[in-house]
Amino acid sequence: MQSPRSTVLVITSVEDVTANLVITALTAHRGVQVARVDPADIGDALSFGAHMGAGLGQWSGRLRTPSRDIALDEVGAVYYRRPTPFSARFAHLPERDREFAATEAWHGLGGVLYNLHGVAYVNHPSAINRADFKPAQLQRAAQLGMTIPSTLITNDVARARRFAAEQGSIIYKSFRGVPYAPDGQVAAIWTQPVAAHELDDSLKMTAHMFQAEVHKEADARVTVIGHRLFAHRITSPDGALDWRRDDWDELAHELIDVPEPIEAATRTYLDSFGLVFGCFDFAIEAGTGRWVFIECNPNGQWAWLPEARTMAQAFAHEILEGWWP
Repeated sequence: MQSPRSTVLVITSVEDVTANLVITALTAHRGVQVARVDPADIGDALSFGAHMGAGLGQWSGRLRTPSRDIALDEVGAVYYRRPTPFSARFAHLPERDREFAATEAWHGLGGVLYNLHGVAYVNHPSAINRADFKPAQLQRAAQLGMTIPSTLITNDVARARRFAAEQGSIIYKSFRGVPYAPDGQVAAIWTQPVAAHELDDSLKMTAHMFQAEVHKEADARVTVIGHRLFAHRITSPDGALDWRRDDWDELAHELIDVPEPIEAATRTYLDSFGLVFGCFDFAIEAGTGRWVFIECNPNGQWAWLPEARTMAQAFAHEILEGWWP
């Protein structure tokens, strides 16, 4: 019997290549309807109406784009990727108006889309938000028995200098990426070594994260998608501290076995945050082969990995699990 729910709502920006792979995998399932929507298109490119009345107990209504008309009560799952920030939609407005419009759109349209009754979310944005704080990630990893680098979060220059002296060699890592520039360009702050003499009073302005440097032989990227696990050993030609700054076409990828305690810990980690999917980064320590937890991106990129198409199929399985016949 055909399920009354037949639609997967894919919430992301138009240029999201990663979502394209998952959409292709989803459409291979006969009868599944896939609707791609970027909430930041609100306006002429996206209109909606959501209604709840006495005795309903859930939102009903429709989303309309120039090419799609989507009934909310036909949505069985939401694949939440990387929608455009609402602030970009209202960038032309004066600051106060921009903040008001973006907040109203987030709490109104976002509040409906992220609270659809009986719908599976991969991953739910609130779970992503909880798991996106690096202090929370490091604490949870340590609680689960994973090795983490000695870490200091501070705006106190004297404390930072003491930490550098105690650890010998330290690195700086930002908590988040650099905000979009007005012209839409994206910049990045790479993980980088820091010398004690470089630590000055500018640290007082905001929070900084410093860690003991892990002298590594390679990196490991472990992507967990539901019950599936994909693990790759990554080496860069110049042994870069942060492999992301290299030409990704020059990186060497090898399938790698994950130590059983690490595999078990990654699954417990995701469960504890209410996540279905996460990209774990580890440094493999030179000499010991010990796996050191660096971070877990709850909405990470994976389309560049050799097994991307198989991973997309794993995503499709998790998105449809439990509601699609």
